Amino acid sequence: MRFPGCGSVQRMACFAVMVSSRFLAALMLCLGLLPLSPNALAADIGQWKVERAEDGVYLSANVRFELPMPVEDALVKGIAMFFVVEADIYQSRWYWTDRRVASSTRTIRLAYQPLTRVWRVNIVNGVVQGAGGLRATLNQNYDSLTDALSAVQRLSRWRVADNADVEPDASYKLNFSYSLDLSQLPRPFQIGVVGQKDWTISAQRTERLQLGAVRPLSDKTKTAVPLNKEADK
Repeated sequence: MRFPGCGSVQRMACFAVMVSSRFLAALMLCLGLLPLSPNALAADIGQWKVERAEDGVYLSANVRFELPMPVEDALVKGIAMFFVVEADIYQSRWYWTDRRVASSTRTIRLAYQPLTRVWRVNIVNGVVQGAGGLRATLNQNYDSLTDALSAVQRLSRWRVADNADVEPDASYKLNFSYSLDLSQLPRPFQIGVVGQKDWTISAQRTERLQLGAVRPLSDKTKTAVPLNKEADK
């Protein structure tokens, strides 16, 4: 390899810099410090709705994505997949950094039982480590992967904040993220899938919220009150 305009000593120095740069870039990619390839799978967020009711702020959404073939193959072999959903609400403050007033996390486990040929979805609030942390969850069985994946992708009126956490007429920002948690995979899989775009499923959205006062509702009309919101562009 030749470096134009460089002497022998300079060529060695140029080569060392090039190797070091490539090694550093590869290391940062493995550590997640560099963005993934543009071809990495990004999920699409549809049917987005934020609403306020008497007992809190609710989020509904549908995170749409195609399940990559390597992930589906691992599922069929009995390896469970964990999806982590996070929602943080920040109060905007012009005189200081934004203040986080509410934070919610949900873990969704998708697994296949080869003996019974049943797909199982477990939903639990918070972050869990393995199947041992799935007590007191919402459990549902499905006959097909299509139906099970639909349940994994759908968020229906998930309460992300209590009314006591937010103030009327204040400005807020909602940060939402949805991702496949590779740290929950068995150790051999974790080593083999780091940096591979087929194992990267993620979606993010940030939205500005303007919350009004809660209107008391009668027993006959207890429906959610939509928020006046404006999505970030």
